[in-house]
Amino acid sequence: MDRVTASRLPVWMGLGGAALIGVLTAVQARINGQLGVRIDDGFAAAVISFGSGLIVLIVLSAALPQGRRGFVALVGGVRSGGIPIWMLGGGVAGALSVATQSLAVGIIGVALFTVGVVAGQTVSGLLLDRSGFGPAGVVAVTPARLAGGALALLAAGVSLAGGIHAPPVLVVLPFLVGAGIAWQSAVNGRLRQRVGTPLTATLVNFIGGTAVLGVAELIHTAVAGPPTSYPSDPWLYLGGVIGVAYIFLAAALVPHTGVLLLGLGTVVGQVVTSVIIDAIWPAVGAPAPAASLLMSALAILSVVVAVVPWRRMPRRRR
Repeated sequence: MDRVTASRLPVWMGLGGAALIGVLTAVQARINGQLGVRIDDGFAAAVISFGSGLIVLIVLSAALPQGRRGFVALVGGVRSGGIPIWMLGGGVAGALSVATQSLAVGIIGVALFTVGVVAGQTVSGLLLDRSGFGPAGVVAVTPARLAGGALALLAAGVSLAGGIHAPPVLVVLPFLVGAGIAWQSAVNGRLRQRVGTPLTATLVNFIGGTAVLGVAELIHTAVAGPPTSYPSDPWLYLGGVIGVAYIFLAAALVPHTGVLLLGLGTVVGQVVTSVIIDAIWPAVGAPAPAASLLMSALAILSVVVAVVPWRRMPRRRR
């Protein structure tokens, strides 16, 4: 059984970090989505994003002492069986996330992408916490946490009220991404406990994700051919670096927050940022501004309900 981290961050600090993950996720989604549209190849855009992140992580892992120690611990753990193979599978969920960003966000917008991710994270986070799969062990699904999850789903549903002008598969895929992100956070958090650093856990994630996406792009290229040109705008190639930052942060935070609260905190940053991005740079499927604001308010309320330590007020003696 994994040892639960003894010292925990204050709740506000953990949620602040989770919100930052959401901001980075929304920005990365827009960048990767735009790159996919510009080169007309979502798989190639995903390989570029994951591959560039992998290069950054290899350099950091070789340069930093904690990276070298973590890699030695990883190799030793895999050889001895202390690190099971399934703990190395977080990159599969990461590959799905980046590929879906590249395929869908340029068409449906960041807000609608976030809708599906929020719903998937909420459902998956509740199940993973209740089963004890995350590094924090079994986390009770209290009425407050359940209500917070329900509000997150309601926030997602608000943006769907006006209808969706996109192929149904592009709406279903983000839900699967959300479920995968919650599972990825749990797996990376547990791997981080075994290797002693989130840097190595993130490196493993990017190795696996790059491999999966590379195979997918080879198949796509064989069928449809390679991209004919690549844009020269530097910002379109920052998705990988941003991915390194938020996956690293998620692996470091999840032992302190649990899977569900990490997901709910991420919702705040993700939804608010997606609303701002779609307001400045709207996509065809973006929800109306009023629906976006209501969705943001419900998402923030879901976090408050889930994390505030609600206690019964003591009865006054007469």
